[in-house]
Amino acid sequence: MGSCGPQMTDGESSRSDLVRIFQYLLKTKAANSHFIGKKLRHSPTTCTEIMDVKEAKAKFIESWGKMASEWGINRSMAQVHALLLISPEPLTADQVMEELDIARGNANMNIRALLDWGLVHKQLRPGERKEYFSAEKDMWTVVRQIIINRKKRELDPMLRVLDEVAGVEENCPESEHFCTVVRDIRKFSHKASQTLDSLVKAESNWFTHTFLSMVR
Repeated sequence: MGSCGPQMTDGESSRSDLVRIFQYLLKTKAANSHFIGKKLRHSPTTCTEIMDVKEAKAKFIESWGKMASEWGINRSMAQVHALLLISPEPLTADQVMEELDIARGNANMNIRALLDWGLVHKQLRPGERKEYFSAEKDMWTVVRQIIINRKKRELDPMLRVLDEVAGVEENCPESEHFCTVVRDIRKFSHKASQTLDSLVKAESNWFTHTFLSMVR
């Protein structure tokens, strides 16, 4: 029997999953805070809570990976980012491999990429040779780093091409049409670049206030 309502896209489904997971994690955090300072004995209820948290984390990592394709980040890289994002302590590359069941080369490559994007930080501990990695927790910084890197990889190269081809001489109908289209795209692209630059330079509290005003 067919559904009468509109079907959700993969991106919408992923965002919906993330909303439900965040709501669950917030409820779990509130419940844990209620029991701070009390001695709890192991019980079936406690075990169920632990299993639920593991399931929620796995779902979060999976959904974050799916949603990342819309940001221009590959799924494996996003899943490594998601794992580090929800980990309370920094992890080693070996721990990332074990948690996500991925090869060493895959883990190392994606960790390096996340370091390049400014989404992950490397930590060294005295007396240890291992490197530890933690994700940037401030979400405004995360958004800003994604904007910076996507602009550098996608928009900036296109702007250079548009600036180069804008110098075509308009000496026939074909070249006139070409130059008209390029001028329009170039004008819009430069405006978009300026807007993104302004957004990157904006303060976190301004962005948060503006965003909340939009969703209220």
